[in-house]
Amino acid sequence: MCVGYSGGGTAPFRRWARVLPENTELVLICHPGRESRFAEPFATTWEELCAPIVRALHEQVDRPFVLFGHSMGAAVAFDVAVRMERAGLRGPSAVVASASEAPTDWAVKLHRPPALSQTDAELLEWMSTVGQLSPELLAEPELVQIALELLRADLTVSADYRYEPGTTVRAPLQVLYGSQDGADAAAQAKRWSVLGAGPVTVTELAGGHFYTPEVWDRLPERFVSLG
Repeated sequence: MCVGYSGGGTAPFRRWARVLPENTELVLICHPGRESRFAEPFATTWEELCAPIVRALHEQVDRPFVLFGHSMGAAVAFDVAVRMERAGLRGPSAVVASASEAPTDWAVKLHRPPALSQTDAELLEWMSTVGQLSPELLAEPELVQIALELLRADLTVSADYRYEPGTTVRAPLQVLYGSQDGADAAAQAKRWSVLGAGPVTVTELAGGHFYTPEVWDRLPERFVSLG
């Protein structure tokens, strides 16, 4: 189960189907306001985003699953797992948190790029720098506007998240980070350690916020839970 990043959709994860172990299905969680759910309004609160995911996983998934989230999606995956465990539902057999500050540091994250307070030009520069937008897309004004709308919508939801001190997830937790994803990437990743009531594994990978293309294309092979 893959939860995407701020301003993103499901497309970057589709290629993973070919590297998954046999009998493992790739399921992509699409947020409202994009792709197949384009006609739906954006979620405007953290509750509006996470509660439907919990409900869908409970009602539609009948076998063990791993919950993966990248960047903002890592916090969503963590919170969804916590909600399911607290409700006595069958939650994920493991959580993989990728390229994200720990929920305990969320208030700090909100002031780092990408941030709601930044101008459109600053957000576009950030998306271009980390590899979220291709040069081809940047040349299309209509697509650029859509990308900005998606990013700002997700940043609005992200700003609504409040971590409850002491909250942990019982499922095994793996934390991934890019060696070039900022000077404090390793320290940020290690701060996830207090969020796991069970085993916590921290894994360094080559590259920046989206790793290297070679690492990203085969990222599920790095998941301890799928080994």
